[in-house]
Amino acid sequence: MDKSKQKPTGYDKFVNWKLFSIPLGLLLLMVFIPTPKSMVDVGVEYSMGPRYVQRFFAEKLFNGVPDDLAQWQMLTIRIMEKGVESSSFSMAPFLSRNVRWAEREGIPATEAHLKKAQEYIKTNFTPEEFQALMVQGKELRSTTLSMEKLTESEQAAAEKKAFQLKVAVGIVLFVVLCFFTEAIPLPIVAFCVGIIALLSGIVDRHSVAGMYWSDATWFIMGSLMFAAAFVKTGVDRRIAMMMFGKLKNPSLRVVTLVFIVIIAPLTMVMSDHALAAMFLPIGILLYTTASANKEGGDPELAKMLMITICMAANLGGSLAPSGAARNLIMMGYAEDMFGITIGFGQWMIYCVPFLLFFIPLTWFAINWRFKPQTTNLSEGLAIVKEDIARRGDKWTKEQIISIIIFAVTLFTWVTESNLMVKILGVRLGIGVFAVMGAIAYILAGVVNWRDYQTRVDWGVVWLYAGAIIFGRILVTTGAAYWIASTIVSYTSLIGLGSGLGLLLSSNIITGIMTQLMADGPACAAVGPVTLAMAGIVHPGTTMVPFMAMATSIASSFAYCLVIGTPPNAIVYSSGYLTSKDFLRVGVILWFTNMAVLLFMASTYWRILGWPGLESF
Repeated sequence: MDKSKQKPTGYDKFVNWKLFSIPLGLLLLMVFIPTPKSMVDVGVEYSMGPRYVQRFFAEKLFNGVPDDLAQWQMLTIRIMEKGVESSSFSMAPFLSRNVRWAEREGIPATEAHLKKAQEYIKTNFTPEEFQALMVQGKELRSTTLSMEKLTESEQAAAEKKAFQLKVAVGIVLFVVLCFFTEAIPLPIVAFCVGIIALLSGIVDRHSVAGMYWSDATWFIMGSLMFAAAFVKTGVDRRIAMMMFGKLKNPSLRVVTLVFIVIIAPLTMVMSDHALAAMFLPIGILLYTTASANKEGGDPELAKMLMITICMAANLGGSLAPSGAARNLIMMGYAEDMFGITIGFGQWMIYCVPFLLFFIPLTWFAINWRFKPQTTNLSEGLAIVKEDIARRGDKWTKEQIISIIIFAVTLFTWVTESNLMVKILGVRLGIGVFAVMGAIAYILAGVVNWRDYQTRVDWGVVWLYAGAIIFGRILVTTGAAYWIASTIVSYTSLIGLGSGLGLLLSSNIITGIMTQLMADGPACAAVGPVTLAMAGIVHPGTTMVPFMAMATSIASSFAYCLVIGTPPNAIVYSSGYLTSKDFLRVGVILWFTNMAVLLFMASTYWRILGWPGLESF
């Protein structure tokens, strides 16, 4: 890309202390103000809740205390306590737990102990008795337990947890305002999150570095390396001509529509990360060639193309279970908490029609908000065609190798959770496969390390790593739960506590939280809250499955912040965007797609209903 044609980005600027004083001041204010009672209550629940719930179950089930129980008995109450934490009260989920689930939840377990625990529950409790006991545990954790009932040492632990929650909310204000003002380089915001968490005791020096990394971080790193290989070998040019070369009128409106129509449906079967990384070089190529003869370039054109790729990659992932992990999370919650199974085909019948609204609305908003000088890309595509002609009509050896490596890696991404696990015996994750593919490019001689060093935006890798630790802090401190429950309490006061109002308020909660953390963790944190409200206000109705699907869809509305979703971070790596550019379209799409979600739930979903359930 031609860096000389770009305006200075956040990477080029120095700290604007006048603007930076705003987020910094709000953070310090949150640190030093007295901790609100609502935060203290959550601090008590998160710090002492598990201990007291385990004591409660130990006494009810075994007439003892946790320290005196056998290993299989301790396993029993720990699984039950996890059920209380996620509002999973029925017996069926308890009986379906396996050793792998226990390991994932940090619970020591063996097959023999787990079998004995499940047999004990099955023998001694009816499903109704078990659920009643779990509900009592939930009431103890969230309602009965209070600061006054704790010992002095327990009060100190609860106060510490409440303080950490307060700091986490302060970090939210700090991060959001830093992104809005761009007062400091955005990758530095990522480092600040870890340092603030370390200084406030939320994390320690042994864990802070590891909390920056996840499979998603590895994926972004690997996918940007793929993009570098595509650009160097000219694969991006070949793909661009395949997509747009035969268009009789390659106007910008048509090109953006083609991007959206191709990318959005693909996100139902492919990772949105992969699609953003695959199409980013094509967007950059179209811009650089179309603006080659324009002095100063056409920055608005670059922004429009990048945002189009990004927003299209955010559209369809929630519309099929195969599109994203968040869908499986909500399907699991619906089954665990209420015994409602949402099938693969069912999910698609209810959700795929959303594309009929999302695609045109996205296309219209992008073409409305961005007004580049260039409105036709025929000249740019002609330059691409000439460049390909100079290289020869046949694909080069390097291009063929690049496509083969990408195709193999793409296959592993699609099958990593099933076929690859069977073949390898262990689940690696799409991030590991992405890095393996990047290594393959090196081994094949397609690129060298200098290509990765100069062509990959390492600041974006750290930027998204900061989003990972940020999301983890919100979950572990209880800040995500506090924010969600606070919004629920206020929306109930204005009449949004039942019916479509409840669905709307829950969607708003999720739509806000997903701007701050990855969609999967957002669903994991908010899902139990929204589904529990659905079950309390409208038990045994279609509200429960509708809430599960709506929460997942709303979690894909991460249009407004760079850290909201990997596609946002990936297109930001192009260097053509500022954080404010996401808001130009993101705010509009947030409201329009939220309206579509409510409209479809109140019409199409209600007409379909749900087998065996009454309408809410």
